[in-house]
Amino acid sequence: MTSTPNAAQPSITQRQTELRARLPFSDTQDFEDAKRGLIARRAPNAVTAEDGRVVWDNDTYAFLKGDAPDTVNPSLWRQSQLSAEHGLFEVVEGIYQVRGLDLSNVTFIEGDTGVIVIDPLLSKEPAAAALELYREHRGERPVAAVVYTHSHADHFGGVKGVTTQEDVDAGRVPVIAPEGFTEHAVAENVYAGTAMARRASYMYGAALARGPQGAVGAGLGQTTSTGGVTLIPPTLSITTTGHEETVDGVRMVFQMAPDTEAPSEMLIHFPDFRALCAAEDATHTLHNLLTLRGAVVRDPHGWSHYLTETIDLFGDKSDVVFASHHWPTWGQERVVEFLECQRDLYGYLHDQSLRLINKGWTGSEIAEHLQLPPALENAWNARGYYGSVSHNLKAIYQRYMGWFDGNPAHLWQHPPVEAGKRYVEFMGGADTVVDKARGSFDAGDYRWAAEVLSHVVFAEPDHSAARELLADTYEQLGYGAENGPWRNFYLSGATELRDGQFGTPTVAASADVIANLSPTMLFDAIAIQVDGPRAWDEKLSIDVQLTDVDERYRLRLANGVLTYSAASQRTAADVSLSGEAQSLSALAVTGLTPEGLKRAGVQVQGDASVLGRLASVLDPGDRDFAIVTP
Repeated sequence: MTSTPNAAQPSITQRQTELRARLPFSDTQDFEDAKRGLIARRAPNAVTAEDGRVVWDNDTYAFLKGDAPDTVNPSLWRQSQLSAEHGLFEVVEGIYQVRGLDLSNVTFIEGDTGVIVIDPLLSKEPAAAALELYREHRGERPVAAVVYTHSHADHFGGVKGVTTQEDVDAGRVPVIAPEGFTEHAVAENVYAGTAMARRASYMYGAALARGPQGAVGAGLGQTTSTGGVTLIPPTLSITTTGHEETVDGVRMVFQMAPDTEAPSEMLIHFPDFRALCAAEDATHTLHNLLTLRGAVVRDPHGWSHYLTETIDLFGDKSDVVFASHHWPTWGQERVVEFLECQRDLYGYLHDQSLRLINKGWTGSEIAEHLQLPPALENAWNARGYYGSVSHNLKAIYQRYMGWFDGNPAHLWQHPPVEAGKRYVEFMGGADTVVDKARGSFDAGDYRWAAEVLSHVVFAEPDHSAARELLADTYEQLGYGAENGPWRNFYLSGATELRDGQFGTPTVAASADVIANLSPTMLFDAIAIQVDGPRAWDEKLSIDVQLTDVDERYRLRLANGVLTYSAASQRTAADVSLSGEAQSLSALAVTGLTPEGLKRAGVQVQGDASVLGRLASVLDPGDRDFAIVTP
C-alpha cells in the first residue's frame, strides 16, 4: 500500500464517540476469557515458508493497544484486540488451543499416548508452528488423529503441517470429518474458487498494511495466512447425530449440523472433559449467512434449531464451550447462556425477515429497518464483526425470494458501465457529479457519495478526481465500519483506486485440493471453463477410462457445452484417455498438453489433436480481476 491514508472526518469521529457511549465497554469478561489458561507465546510470532516468504505474522498487530483511534470503530477495535491474543492456551486439563497463528484456531486433545488435532488451520506452515509450540510445552506426543469439523479451507488446509499422507494411508492417523466433507471442500474452492479467492483478498485484507488506518482484523480472526493449502481426505465420515468414536482413549460424541455455517459441519462433545467443540456454529460474533467472498446462502432457520439441539444434548453436560475461532466460555450456566444467545440471534433474523417479507418489504428495506432486541444488541458475542445484520438480512431475502425484488424497474437494468454512463449524463457530466459528491462527502453522507462516484468511475475510469474522492469515501466508510470484512472491503477498494490491483494473497484451490476432485467434479470444473461462444461450432468426443476403479466416461463438446455420461456408447470417440483417477485429476494442474498428459501418466489413443481443440476453447478465470473499477 503506497498511498498515504487520511484522517477520520468529523462525522466519523462523532459516530465513534456515540458508539462508545452506547455499548457496554465496561464489561471486560471477554478479555479475561481470551487470556485465561495462557501457557506460552511464540516470540517472535512470524511464520515463514520454505522459500523464506512470511506467511503469517501476528506481531504486525502489536499496535492494538489502548483505546481505539478515531480511524477504527471502537467495537471492532475491541474485537481485534481479543482476536489478536495469541499463544498456547489450556482450555481444560487435556484440551489445548493454539490461537493467533491463523484466521482460525487449532485444538489439541490429549489421549492415552498421543494427541488428536482438531481443525489444523488454513496452511501447513502455521499448523506446523502450532504443533511445535504445543509439543514444546506438552511433550512430543504423536498425532493420533485429525478431525475436520467442517468443509472450509481454514479448518483443513494445514493438515500436512501436522501429519503426512503416508501416516494416514498406513492407518496410523485416522482423519475424521462430517458426511460430504470432501465434495463440499473441493467444489467450493474450485467451481467458483477463482472469484471467491479474489473477493476473499478484499474481505480478509491480507494485502492491506496493518495499522489504525489499515487492516485491524476480520472479526472472526485477524486475517488469512498465505502458506501452502493442503488436503488429506477423511478416512472416517460421521453421518448421524449421537455417533460416538473413541480414539486413543478420547471419547467423542458427534452432532451433525449440515447447511449451517458450512454445508458439511459437525459439533463434538467430549464427555470425559465435559467440553463442547461448537465448530463454527457458535463463536463470539454474528456469523455470515452469506459471506462477502461469495457462497451459497446459509440456512439461519436450521442453524438456530441445531443450536437448540446442542443445548438439549450437551448443555447440562458441558463446563466449557470452545470453537475453531475466538476464545472459550467457561461455566455450565454461561455455556448455555452463550449458546442460547447465538441460537436466538439466527432465529430472530430469520423469523423477522420472513414476517416483513410477507408484508411486502424488500431485502434492502428490511436491512435498513430491522433492529435486534436490546438483549442481543448489547451481547458482545452477537455483534456483527464478521456477518453484519445488514448483509445477513439481505441474504435471508435472497434465500427465499431471489435477486429480484418484484419491482419491474429492476428486472432489466443496465450493467455498471452502461448505467454509469447514463447516470453521469443525466446528472450533468462527470465534473458536476464529482462536485456534488464532494458536498455529500463534506456533509458526512458517504453512502450516497460512494454510489454516485462509483457511477463516474465506471463511466470514466480515468477521471482522477472521481477516483480520488471515491477512494477517500471508501476510506471513511471503512473507518466507521464495525464489521471487519466491511472495513477490509472498503479499504481494499480505496487501495485499488489509488494504487491499482494488488493480487490475491491466498488461493485455496491448491494442487492438493484439485487432486481430490472426483472424475465428474473434474469434468464439471472443465465445463465451467469452456468459452461458450468460441466453442459454438466445435464438436468432439473423448472417452476417459479410469483403470484403477473400472469406470468409463464419454465427454462430448457440442453447442458450446461440455457434457459427460457413464452409459455405454454405440460409437467410438475421437480420442481416448486412460489412467488412474488421481492421474486424471492432475490434468487440472498440468493441462491438456502432451507434456501435461505425460507428467500425469495418462495414455492417449486416437486423434490427440482433439485435446488441443478442447484446450483452445477453455477460458480459465482471472485471479486478479478488478472489483471497484471496470
